[in-house]
Amino acid sequence: MTSNYPEITLKKGREAALLRGHPWVFSGAVAAVCGKPAAGDIVVARDATGRPVALGFFNPRTDIAFRVLTRNTTEAITPDFWRRRLRTACTMRRKIINSRTNAYRLINAEGDGFPGLIVDAYNTALVVSVTTAGMEAQKQCITDALISLLNPALIYEQSRGRSRDLEGLESKNGFLLGNDQSGLVEIEENGFKFKVDFVTGQKTGFFLDQRINREKIGALSCNARVLNCFAYTGAFSVYCVAGGAQRVVSLDISTPACAAIRENMKSNGYDVETHPVVETDVFTYLRNTPEKFDLIILDPPAFAKAKRDVVKASRGYKEINMQAFKRLPPGGILATFSCSNFIEEELFYKIVRGAAGDAGANPQLLARLEAGPDHPILLGHPEGRYLKGLLLTVS
Repeated sequence: MTSNYPEITLKKGREAALLRGHPWVFSGAVAAVCGKPAAGDIVVARDATGRPVALGFFNPRTDIAFRVLTRNTTEAITPDFWRRRLRTACTMRRKIINSRTNAYRLINAEGDGFPGLIVDAYNTALVVSVTTAGMEAQKQCITDALISLLNPALIYEQSRGRSRDLEGLESKNGFLLGNDQSGLVEIEENGFKFKVDFVTGQKTGFFLDQRINREKIGALSCNARVLNCFAYTGAFSVYCVAGGAQRVVSLDISTPACAAIRENMKSNGYDVETHPVVETDVFTYLRNTPEKFDLIILDPPAFAKAKRDVVKASRGYKEINMQAFKRLPPGGILATFSCSNFIEEELFYKIVRGAAGDAGANPQLLARLEAGPDHPILLGHPEGRYLKGLLLTVS
């Protein structure tokens, strides 16, 4: 017997993706809606024969009409349901986060069974981002569960962006628990200290998804001349100095970002005279600098925030990668990333390969890079793998 929720019926054969593990149903796959579920309501999805296949959030105004919560259609979505899910996520993080790290992703949306919810832990603070109408309706239950299980000092909501607009939601920023007007918290990552601005910083304040990549790249930096582009908080720079880099140059166009880089370098005992921070446009710097670097890191913000941006974004990625290849000596290493959902992995690979050709380089691929294990994705949901990276060397 199914739970007492409104229902949607899928067109014939459109349940196949759900049964393979994909967590979404697009609006074009919905044949009928029974009752009048509003945006964010929980509904039962049935196949064309009437068989129930999943419970999930419904939104009639978006391309993604249905987001799976559970394939157990007899289950009730209650506060206990969310507490169980949260407890599972907490248990996994305790297994994968070391004792010298107190900043990590606690909830990674669909990857943890919370469609439209991100929760990042920064020491004793939690920062939440809600991007779907369904999760907006459940927000108080989620907040109560976070307080009950984790007892944080504060919870800050940082819910904004195009996803909320599409879901029919306004931006929301503010404290759900506590009220620290500084908006700053100090964290540790593998023993390094960083200040996080969770109020005005990008995303939730710190790029937690790059933690394992910072470790890998830092280990390659001994005696290297390093260029860290789009440095933001300077976390890659800190790891490279710790790894024995001869000189690290950190670039960012933002004045607050450059100030944060300097503060984070000093907090870890590193000299910003030896390792300069340059406030500049990365494209301009790469085109004009005559200097060669043994290791270059390209970790730009998302160039493509929508499908319509892909062509322009591809040109941007190609340009910076081409210029980076030109600044590498034989044996030099390039770590290049895209965090845009709309730049698929094989497209990114093709862009970088084209950039190498235009620069006259013939690089070797050392590794493909991605987010750490605190950013799990469902095997049936490749769209969840937003961070793509390539580690390359030139001969």
